[in-house]
Amino acid sequence: MDIMEINKIVELVKIELEKNKIKRKVPIEASGRHIHLSKEHIEQLFGEGYELEKIKDLSQTGQYACKERVRVIGKKGIIENVIVLGPSRESSQLEISITDSRVLGVKPIMRNSGDIKNTPSVIISNGDKIVKLEEGVIVAKNHIHMNEEDSVRLGVRDKELVNVRVRTERPVIFEDVLVRVNKNFVLSMHIDYDEGNCCKLDKGTYGEII
Repeated sequence: MDIMEINKIVELVKIELEKNKIKRKVPIEASGRHIHLSKEHIEQLFGEGYELEKIKDLSQTGQYACKERVRVIGKKGIIENVIVLGPSRESSQLEISITDSRVLGVKPIMRNSGDIKNTPSVIISNGDKIVKLEEGVIVAKNHIHMNEEDSVRLGVRDKELVNVRVRTERPVIFEDVLVRVNKNFVLSMHIDYDEGNCCKLDKGTYGEII
Protein backbone atom coordinates (compact mmCIF):
# COMPACT_ATOMS: atom_id res chain seq x y z
CA MET A 1 0.00 0.00 0.00
CA ASP A 2 1.54 3.31 -1.07
CA ILE A 3 1.41 6.62 0.78
CA MET A 4 -1.42 8.02 -1.38
CA GLU A 5 -3.70 5.12 -0.50
CA ILE A 6 -2.86 5.49 3.21
CA ASN A 7 -3.64 9.22 3.11
CA LYS A 8 -6.94 8.52 1.36
CA ILE A 9 -7.96 6.04 4.08
CA VAL A 10 -6.98 8.51 6.80
CA GLU A 11 -9.12 11.21 5.21
CA LEU A 12 -12.11 8.84 4.94
CA VAL A 13 -11.73 7.95 8.62
CA LYS A 14 -11.62 11.65 9.53
CA ILE A 15 -14.81 12.28 7.55
CA GLU A 16 -16.60 9.40 9.31
CA LEU A 17 -15.47 10.69 12.71
CA GLU A 18 -16.80 14.16 11.90
CA LYS A 19 -20.12 12.65 10.77
CA ASN A 20 -20.39 10.80 14.08
CA LYS A 21 -19.72 14.00 16.00
CA ILE A 22 -22.52 15.76 14.12
CA LYS A 23 -24.87 12.84 14.81
CA ARG A 24 -24.17 13.12 18.54
CA LYS A 25 -24.64 16.89 18.82
CA VAL A 26 -27.25 18.27 21.20
CA PRO A 27 -28.47 21.89 21.41
CA ILE A 28 -28.00 23.46 24.85
CA GLU A 29 -30.31 25.85 26.69
CA ALA A 30 -29.65 27.69 29.95
CA SER A 31 -32.67 27.90 32.24
CA GLY A 32 -33.01 30.81 34.65
CA ARG A 33 -34.64 30.53 38.06
CA HIS A 34 -38.34 29.69 37.86
CA ILE A 35 -41.18 28.14 39.78
CA HIS A 36 -43.82 25.53 39.00
CA LEU A 37 -46.95 25.98 41.13
CA SER A 38 -49.64 23.56 42.20
CA LYS A 39 -53.27 24.49 41.55
CA GLU A 40 -53.74 25.01 45.28
CA HIS A 41 -50.82 27.44 45.51
CA ILE A 42 -51.90 29.31 42.37
CA GLU A 43 -55.26 30.02 43.98
CA GLN A 44 -53.66 31.00 47.29
CA LEU A 45 -51.34 33.45 45.57
CA PHE A 46 -53.57 34.83 42.82
CA GLY A 47 -57.18 34.11 43.82
CA GLU A 48 -59.79 31.38 43.71
CA GLY A 49 -60.27 29.87 40.25
CA TYR A 50 -57.29 31.80 38.86
CA GLU A 51 -55.77 30.58 35.58
CA LEU A 52 -52.16 31.31 34.63
CA GLU A 53 -51.73 33.59 31.61
CA LYS A 54 -49.42 32.12 28.98
CA ILE A 55 -47.08 34.59 27.27
CA LYS A 56 -44.57 32.31 25.55
CA ASP A 57 -44.22 28.65 24.61
CA LEU A 58 -41.01 26.97 25.74
CA SER A 59 -38.93 24.47 23.78
CA GLN A 60 -40.57 21.46 25.44
CA THR A 61 -44.07 20.63 24.19
CA GLY A 62 -46.85 21.88 26.46
CA GLN A 63 -44.54 23.96 28.69
CA TYR A 64 -44.84 27.73 28.72
CA ALA A 65 -43.76 30.92 30.46
CA CYS A 66 -46.47 32.87 32.25
CA LYS A 67 -47.16 36.54 32.84
CA GLU A 68 -47.24 35.96 36.60
CA ARG A 69 -44.23 36.66 38.82
CA VAL A 70 -43.66 35.92 42.50
CA ARG A 71 -41.31 36.94 45.28
CA VAL A 72 -39.17 34.28 46.98
CA ILE A 73 -38.19 34.90 50.60
CA GLY A 74 -35.40 32.89 52.19
CA LYS A 75 -33.63 32.98 55.55
CA LYS A 76 -31.03 35.49 54.36
CA GLY A 77 -32.45 37.25 51.34
CA ILE A 78 -35.20 37.86 48.81
CA ILE A 79 -35.37 37.28 45.06
CA GLU A 80 -37.97 39.35 43.21
CA ASN A 81 -39.84 38.68 39.96
CA VAL A 82 -39.36 34.93 39.73
CA ILE A 83 -41.17 33.71 36.63
CA VAL A 84 -43.96 31.16 36.91
CA LEU A 85 -43.99 28.33 34.36
CA GLY A 86 -47.13 26.49 33.33
CA PRO A 87 -49.12 24.39 33.38
CA SER A 88 -49.80 23.77 37.07
CA ARG A 89 -48.21 20.74 38.71
CA GLU A 90 -49.22 18.34 41.42
CA SER A 91 -46.56 19.81 43.73
CA SER A 92 -44.91 23.22 43.65
CA GLN A 93 -41.22 23.28 42.80
CA LEU A 94 -38.74 26.18 42.80
CA GLU A 95 -35.68 25.69 40.58
CA ILE A 96 -32.71 27.92 41.35
CA SER A 97 -28.95 28.04 40.83
CA ILE A 98 -26.33 27.57 43.53
CA THR A 99 -25.72 31.34 43.40
CA ASP A 100 -29.43 31.91 44.08
CA SER A 101 -29.32 29.49 47.01
CA ARG A 102 -26.61 31.61 48.64
CA VAL A 103 -28.69 34.76 48.18
CA LEU A 104 -31.71 33.08 49.79
CA GLY A 105 -29.74 31.31 52.49
CA VAL A 106 -30.94 27.79 51.67
CA LYS A 107 -28.92 24.62 51.21
CA PRO A 108 -28.28 23.93 47.51
CA ILE A 109 -29.66 20.43 47.01
CA MET A 110 -29.22 19.02 43.50
CA ARG A 111 -32.14 16.90 42.34
CA ASN A 112 -33.89 15.75 39.21
CA SER A 113 -37.12 17.61 38.53
CA GLY A 114 -39.98 16.23 40.60
CA ASP A 115 -37.73 14.73 43.28
CA ILE A 116 -38.45 17.21 46.07
CA LYS A 117 -38.69 15.08 49.21
CA ASN A 118 -36.62 16.55 52.09
CA THR A 119 -35.62 19.67 50.15
CA PRO A 120 -35.46 23.23 51.60
CA SER A 121 -38.40 25.45 52.48
CA VAL A 122 -39.00 29.07 51.43
CA ILE A 123 -41.85 31.56 51.44
CA ILE A 124 -43.52 32.54 48.16
CA SER A 125 -45.48 35.77 47.99
CA ASN A 126 -47.54 37.85 45.60
CA GLY A 127 -48.26 41.20 47.22
CA ASP A 128 -49.85 40.46 50.58
CA LYS A 129 -50.66 36.85 49.66
CA ILE A 130 -48.21 34.32 51.09
CA VAL A 131 -47.56 30.59 50.72
CA LYS A 132 -45.00 28.65 52.71
CA LEU A 133 -43.34 26.09 50.49
CA GLU A 134 -42.58 23.36 53.01
CA GLU A 135 -40.28 21.62 50.53
CA GLY A 136 -39.55 21.90 46.83
CA VAL A 137 -36.46 24.10 46.43
CA ILE A 138 -33.93 22.38 44.17
CA VAL A 139 -30.90 23.04 42.03
CA ALA A 140 -31.94 21.04 38.97
CA LYS A 141 -29.41 18.50 37.73
CA ASN A 142 -28.45 19.06 34.12
CA HIS A 143 -30.25 16.72 31.75
CA ILE A 144 -31.08 16.05 28.10
CA HIS A 145 -34.63 15.87 26.76
CA MET A 146 -35.13 13.69 23.69
CA ASN A 147 -37.70 11.49 21.96
CA GLU A 148 -37.32 7.82 21.01
CA GLU A 149 -35.94 8.58 17.54
CA ASP A 150 -33.29 10.86 19.04
CA SER A 151 -32.28 8.18 21.55
CA VAL A 152 -31.74 5.64 18.76
CA ARG A 153 -29.79 8.10 16.62
CA LEU A 154 -27.62 9.21 19.54
CA GLY A 155 -27.14 5.67 20.84
CA VAL A 156 -28.41 6.34 24.38
CA ARG A 157 -31.36 5.22 26.48
CA ASP A 158 -33.73 6.67 29.07
CA LYS A 159 -32.14 7.39 32.49
CA GLU A 160 -28.64 6.76 31.13
CA LEU A 161 -25.88 9.08 32.39
CA VAL A 162 -23.63 10.53 29.68
CA ASN A 163 -20.77 12.99 29.35
CA VAL A 164 -21.24 16.07 27.15
CA ARG A 165 -18.38 18.14 25.75
CA VAL A 166 -19.10 21.82 25.09
CA ARG A 167 -16.62 23.53 22.77
CA THR A 168 -16.65 27.29 23.44
CA GLU A 169 -14.05 29.86 24.49
CA ARG A 170 -14.34 28.11 27.86
CA PRO A 171 -14.58 24.43 26.87
CA VAL A 172 -16.18 22.20 29.48
CA ILE A 173 -17.13 18.53 29.82
CA PHE A 174 -20.32 17.97 31.82
CA GLU A 175 -20.29 14.55 33.45
CA ASP A 176 -23.20 12.32 34.50
CA VAL A 177 -25.83 14.21 32.49
CA LEU A 178 -29.20 12.46 32.78
CA VAL A 179 -30.91 11.33 29.56
CA ARG A 180 -34.70 11.69 29.66
CA VAL A 181 -36.64 10.03 26.83
CA ASN A 182 -40.30 10.77 26.12
CA LYS A 183 -42.27 10.79 22.87
CA ASN A 184 -43.26 14.44 23.49
CA PHE A 185 -39.76 15.75 24.23
CA VAL A 186 -37.80 18.03 21.91
CA LEU A 187 -34.05 17.44 21.78
CA SER A 188 -32.32 19.85 24.16
CA MET A 189 -29.85 19.79 27.02
CA HIS A 190 -30.83 21.97 29.98
CA ILE A 191 -28.31 23.62 32.29
CA ASP A 192 -28.69 26.53 34.70
CA TYR A 193 -27.18 30.02 34.43
CA ASP A 194 -24.24 29.18 36.68
CA GLU A 195 -23.30 26.34 34.35
CA GLY A 196 -23.98 28.49 31.29
CA ASN A 197 -21.63 31.20 32.54
CA CYS A 198 -19.04 28.57 33.41
CA CYS A 199 -18.79 27.44 29.77
CA LYS A 200 -19.52 30.89 28.27
CA LEU A 201 -22.67 29.59 26.62
CA ASP A 202 -23.91 31.49 23.59
CA LYS A 203 -27.16 31.17 21.66
CA GLY A 204 -26.88 28.26 19.28
CA THR A 205 -24.21 26.42 21.29
CA TYR A 206 -24.17 22.64 20.89
CA GLY A 207 -22.80 19.90 23.09
CA GLU A 208 -21.36 16.61 21.91
CA ILE A 209 -22.21 13.35 23.69
CA ILE A 210 -18.89 11.56 24.23
